[in-house]
Amino acid sequence: MTRIFIDADACPVRDETYRVALRYGLHTFVVSNSMMAVPDTPLIERVVVTQGMDVADDWIAENTAAHDIVISADIPLAARCVARGACVLDPRGRILDENAIGMALAVRNLMTDLRDTGAITQGNRSFTRADRSTFLSALDTAVVRARRQAAGKGRRLPFIPPDP
Repeated sequence: MTRIFIDADACPVRDETYRVALRYGLHTFVVSNSMMAVPDTPLIERVVVTQGMDVADDWIAENTAAHDIVISADIPLAARCVARGACVLDPRGRILDENAIGMALAVRNLMTDLRDTGAITQGNRSFTRADRSTFLSALDTAVVRARRQAAGKGRRLPFIPPDP
């Protein structure tokens, strides 16, 4: 069954994710380092981890499985989750899957190097309504795709050659 994991501490699309999760009946884990308000429903579970570097990321990466969806802007976390068969969406709706994660890691590392040398000093652009809309569309697509893949996995039968 497909589940959603939200890297929630700095996630601007929690409410949108809750709406989609409830519409599809998906169990959702809201993982953070601090207490956070979540809708009062058994489908949405708050997970508060201890304070520390990457503790929430570690919890998500260790609990994610094939056909799950992870919401995070953290590229190294995304790579760990993709390696486990999950699909990752960033808050702007970019899908990070096995086809896109290599390029995302390379760009992240390049940008980190450029910032460290002082070549780039400005941050990301502001989060817009268009980003929110793109995210909702991408999440809906990811849910449909993940559920279809999960359902197809269980129905695949091995080829058995006929007796001679």
